[in-house]
Amino acid sequence: MPDADLLRDLAVAGRSLERAERTRHAAAGAHDPTATPYFVLEDLLGGLGLDADSHLLDVGCGAGRVLAYFVGAGLPGRATGVELDPALAAEAAAWSARYPNVHVVAGSALDLPLAGFTHVYLFNPFDTPVLTAFLDKLEREAAGPVTLVHMSDNGEWLAYAGRERWTVLREGAFNLPGEEGDCPQHFTIRRLG
Repeated sequence: MPDADLLRDLAVAGRSLERAERTRHAAAGAHDPTATPYFVLEDLLGGLGLDADSHLLDVGCGAGRVLAYFVGAGLPGRATGVELDPALAAEAAAWSARYPNVHVVAGSALDLPLAGFTHVYLFNPFDTPVLTAFLDKLEREAAGPVTLVHMSDNGEWLAYAGRERWTVLREGAFNLPGEEGDCPQHFTIRRLG
């Protein structure tokens, strides 16, 4: 019997959004594509208070699980996924094209204008130096307050050290399926502004 995440993927995207391949962009600091389980997205994104003016950016969107959650949950506003791997970006763009409030960009988050985004989701998309550059860019370009949800178990919290404009709203950890006995995935929800 298919698992609950697969059933939700099929309902919105018509295909599985899980990927097991390794990134082809490790030299650029990218990490392997990993789809966030829906139960995590419900906890982290469901309570963010998105409204009609919200614009969520999923950095390293892969095949588009966060975008599928956004659509399937009927969240208000818009969502954009940015993905460095052109094949994954094309896959996410293909299934999401029927949803007018969802857009996918193939390329680097460091090249994307960030002023219009009110919310950002990161599930360990890249190494700490790239995260630092992304946070610097977000701080320079943010047009208003930004809520950032960051899931990671790799210690990228150092990239936030000394950043006085950020407030921690909530933090915790999840034990993800298939990773029992491994480090739990830590998350932090921060507010810029």
